[in-house]
Amino acid sequence: MIHNFLKDKQVILASASPRRKEIFKLIGVKALQMPSHIDEDIIYDNPIKLVKFHAENKAKEIRKKVDNDYLIVAADTIVYHDKKVLFKPSNVHQAAEFLTQLSDASHYVYTGVAIAYKNNLISDYEKTRVEFNPLTALEIEEYIKTKESMDKAGAYGIQGYGSQFIRRVSGCYFNVMGFPVSLFYNMLKRIL
Repeated sequence: MIHNFLKDKQVILASASPRRKEIFKLIGVKALQMPSHIDEDIIYDNPIKLVKFHAENKAKEIRKKVDNDYLIVAADTIVYHDKKVLFKPSNVHQAAEFLTQLSDASHYVYTGVAIAYKNNLISDYEKTRVEFNPLTALEIEEYIKTKESMDKAGAYGIQGYGSQFIRRVSGCYFNVMGFPVSLFYNMLKRIL
């Protein structure tokens, strides 16, 4: 199990995300949070390449600051709809635009995960399909008032108020939260 793999390791979570910190706590992992500060520009049209690239760069940036004995975990999550990446909205108007696009449609959530340990760096990704119910303009407006949408890719959180809008999830629920636990477990088995 993950907590047993990591019980004697010093773990750094290269993220400021409260959701990732919460997931780590749920699976019994104590980690130092050390956010990386890389540009998350859309340099690839391919969502898999994009999330893996960003996760790897986050891990590499933190690796430069600490010694090789630390196990560094980095992740990058995007919402991908209609061949477009929906990052965190920059304002309430963009949040409303994103939610309108997701209404009564399905989209994909991609998360790239990178683990740096000793002299190794591995990365992988998870993909989850999410279907939204139809949303009215009033529902979108009320949801944006909760402020939950402002710091999340695609302008919604599956673990909060946004859960009301989700018809179906096909794949890893934790991936939609921002960190695919099962993928992480399998990656740890490969690197340790």
